[in-house]
Amino acid sequence: MRNSMKFKAGALLVIRVGTGLLLVLWGGLRLVMPNAGPGLANKYYSGFLNASALQIAFGLAEVMIGVLVVLGLFLRFVYPAQALVLVLGAFMLWRYLLDPMGLYLLDRESSQILFFPSITVAGATLALLAFHDDDRWSFDELRSPRPAVLVR
Repeated sequence: MRNSMKFKAGALLVIRVGTGLLLVLWGGLRLVMPNAGPGLANKYYSGFLNASALQIAFGLAEVMIGVLVVLGLFLRFVYPAQALVLVLGAFMLWRYLLDPMGLYLLDRESSQILFFPSITVAGATLALLAFHDDDRWSFDELRSPRPAVLVR
């Protein structure tokens, strides 16, 4: 594997592990602190999916998707699921992304600069989808048969 291919595979591994662990952490928070999910949904997501039972189910799904992403298993299915969660989550925070400092859309007390990296997380997730075939350091890659390479 050429150096640039190794670098790309390593970069995709870092993105995959980072975004997958983010889902594990957020999902785990919903499972361990079931009252936190509805509060966050009400405050930042306009009450979207704020029922406690839905938050627990959503947390379990996030943990499962995150673990599979970190391991690199069933990526053809879990990358789109991860993108749905993380890109939709960023989209729901649009006011905080357009005005992270509370200068024109939000007041300073309700601004939240910590949501701004959601743009990067959403972009990283889309990059994983775009470069799925270059993600060489995954369990999916180990499970797939390699085509024979002709040496000249």
